[in-house]
Amino acid sequence: MDPITSGILVVVVLLVLMAIGTPIAFALGAVSLGALILDRGVGELIYFGETFFGSVASFGFVAIPMFILMGAAVASSPTGRDLYRSLDLWMGKLPGGLAISNIAACSIFAALSGSSPATSAAIGKLGIPEMRKRGYPDGVAAGCIAAGGTLGILIPPSVTMIVYGISTETSIGRLFIAGAVPGLMLAGLFMVWTLIACKLAGGYNSPNPVAEAAAQIKENVEGNLKALVRVVPFLLVVLGILFALYGGVATPSEAAGVGAFLCLGLAVIVYRMWQVKPVGKIMRDALRESVMIMLIIATAEIFAFALSSLFITQTVAEAIANLEVNRWVLMGVINIFLLVAGFFLPPVAVIVMAAPILLPIILAANFDPYWFAVILTINLEIGLITPPVGLNLFIIKGIAPDIALKDILLGSLPYALCMVLGILLLCFFPEIALWLPDLIMGEGT
Repeated sequence: MDPITSGILVVVVLLVLMAIGTPIAFALGAVSLGALILDRGVGELIYFGETFFGSVASFGFVAIPMFILMGAAVASSPTGRDLYRSLDLWMGKLPGGLAISNIAACSIFAALSGSSPATSAAIGKLGIPEMRKRGYPDGVAAGCIAAGGTLGILIPPSVTMIVYGISTETSIGRLFIAGAVPGLMLAGLFMVWTLIACKLAGGYNSPNPVAEAAAQIKENVEGNLKALVRVVPFLLVVLGILFALYGGVATPSEAAGVGAFLCLGLAVIVYRMWQVKPVGKIMRDALRESVMIMLIIATAEIFAFALSSLFITQTVAEAIANLEVNRWVLMGVINIFLLVAGFFLPPVAVIVMAAPILLPIILAANFDPYWFAVILTINLEIGLITPPVGLNLFIIKGIAPDIALKDILLGSLPYALCMVLGILLLCFFPEIALWLPDLIMGEGT
């Protein structure tokens, strides 16, 4: 069987397994194992085990569970509630301001947690009921939270950027800072569309009376300012981590470990989470997500090994590299591939499987690998709010089960177009992603 036919068969079997509900890690492992045994025999099981454990036996991967623990400490505490309240104080009374404050809260919470699902869940539980109470359309209320949650894999610190850095042997610190400005740019585009959507829908005002008693206003201001004070220590931890990385003070694993310890300590001290149960929940959530991601990384590495053993990877890479087309047409083909992959696979799996294959092609076409990391991540963000997987869509559906999935999807699609616009802007102006890393860390890759 020629490599292309083998590749098509492998992909079809993988999609069938995922379609019947097989967890992504087990689907990748089963397809890889089956392909290797059919091609090389049972003796290939030796290499299966070696590749499985060797793929995650890297000290750099220690940063992943530590950043996840840091995010779990933030997500399990009332930080999201306090962040939402403090932003609502400043922007909630403006036309469309509540929806914009939700996107701002998602942006900041994304930096604190590094997780798109956690961001959507934490801010959505507070923001969606409040927006609907104040007359916002269901599509706008659900869509802005689903889209805002995707910023968790772009705004630093980001677990997906760590995976990309390890997979491609690029600087994690430079990757983090390369995602900062594009992340803020996307948040700005989301806010602009939210304003337009609110005005088009004609509903964004609070049903409450405009005039409120002075005492009530004072009480709200004092309460929200106290909420902001409780959030500030967590923000300082994130800024400290970024400073340690960019300043060369600590490695990503060391910075992640210190950050996890501090955020867990802050959750206990600031929010008085002394009981065993809430701390146990934080540990449980962190362990569950860490194991899931590490399993995906290990089985995705085996999948990549199987594709390489069957010469599928080399054949596809050679076919792409031999395309006698303009390098921007090549980039367009790669973007379409990433977009389609993001529809079906989680970001970590796509990065582990695709990044090492695509990076030589990107470098041969004279594209910057850190700029490409941002492009890749935005493509995967789109996959979080588009079917058939669309993880953030189902999180929002779980938060607001009375909102039809169709309304959540229709409310989210314009934000996907905003991300496409963001990719185009990055293609026309690569400096959006590159000028800040060059400024802080010096030019070069």
